[in-house]
Amino acid sequence: MSLYVGLISDTHGVFGEPFREFFSPVDVIWHAGDWGGDEAFVRSITEFKPVVGVHGNCDGAFVRYEYPAYQMMKVGGLTVVMTHIGGSPGHYYPRARQLLDTYKPDVFICGHSHILKIMNDRQRSLLYVNPGAAGLQGWQIVRTALRFRIGEGGVKDMEVFEYPKNSSIFAD
Repeated sequence: MSLYVGLISDTHGVFGEPFREFFSPVDVIWHAGDWGGDEAFVRSITEFKPVVGVHGNCDGAFVRYEYPAYQMMKVGGLTVVMTHIGGSPGHYYPRARQLLDTYKPDVFICGHSHILKIMNDRQRSLLYVNPGAAGLQGWQIVRTALRFRIGEGGVKDMEVFEYPKNSSIFAD
């Protein structure tokens, strides 16, 4: 059996109807940090779908209290590690390297860069996933999110959602 996951990061207080529609069929949302907003904003996501998340460097006390700096999960026979600031293959941040060395995940998820990137890290034998940024804050032109199935020993059916940043002001 597989788990249908929606993955988002760097919402910075914005989570509107286009993202709700994209995530409507998923079982759970994984949030890779920098939620932004207040408690009501966080609750608007957690009341929509179950959420597993981490806090980011821009998150305040409420998010830091509710969500740890990293998550290590066993899902569908895979080890998944999620943190906010991770770097990228060949250029991992020191704390991310410690997590990778400790848990030896099959899938490593991070946010922070606002750059959508999915790639195999052959040196560490893992799938690297950064969903980019779903919010308005930052330099990205397109807001992004992912959804995929995880189970039976693999990640499958990866879909990318792109939403123009300049039209989001009217849609959210």
